[in-house]
Amino acid sequence: MSAKFELTAEPRAVKGTGASRRLRRSGKVPAVLYGAGKKPMMVALDHGVMSRHLANEKFHTSILTVKVGDETDQAILRDWHMHPFKPLVMHIDLQRISATEKIHMEIPLHFIGQDVAPGVKIDGGVVSHLMNEVDITCLPKDLPEFLTVDMSALHINESVHLSDIKLPEGVTITSLTHGGDNLAVAAITTIRVVEEEVPVAAVPVEGEAVAAPTVEGEAKPADAKAGDAKGAEAKKGEAPKADAKKAETPKADAKKGEPPKKDAPKKGGK
Repeated sequence: MSAKFELTAEPRAVKGTGASRRLRRSGKVPAVLYGAGKKPMMVALDHGVMSRHLANEKFHTSILTVKVGDETDQAILRDWHMHPFKPLVMHIDLQRISATEKIHMEIPLHFIGQDVAPGVKIDGGVVSHLMNEVDITCLPKDLPEFLTVDMSALHINESVHLSDIKLPEGVTITSLTHGGDNLAVAAITTIRVVEEEVPVAAVPVEGEAVAAPTVEGEAKPADAKAGDAKGAEAKKGEAPKADAKKAETPKADAKKGEPPKKDAPKKGGK
């Protein structure tokens, strides 16, 4: 059975962003109370009290007694909003309930037997929680604070499903009632170790020369040899040109050895 909480609320007639802001500055939380066939009612709650209640897990799954003036209603916490970065409660939704009508709520899961499970204690597996809460349907009087998930009998690579959870009398899991899948709630899996391959430097065989590391800008030995070979071929290709010049020199010498030609006698010469 859920714990009992009583809330004292004040009715508020003014609504809107400005009115809500002034209400928060005065230490109050704007809230709305609705459901059970009655008209919605805008109320204000004490901020300090609500902050302490919201920090209590039992408060979220309990039947609340809400007093507004002379009226008293049974309600559940349906929703609440917090400030993005301040510890400030911005708004609260309370839903009235009827003792004869079933309700559905998100109930937290408590896991037990994890440390003694064979999959952990013997096989060294790791526990994975796939769900932390589950939606249930029941009458208000049967509303539990939490559901217990027993993992003490699980071996490696085994899991607990929704149908394996022991439910109190009068409580059903909403998704299974409507034909939903029997999802896994928790499992024990193996630890996967991924090893990175480290490149191993080659060890030179005895008698082989170790190649010196090349510095940026310097030519590699193989490139240097190739460059020397190209230079030698280029020099060999230039040699015939020098020989050709030498072959031309005899012609010049031959011209030097010829006697000078005499001028032909002029007609009627003297």
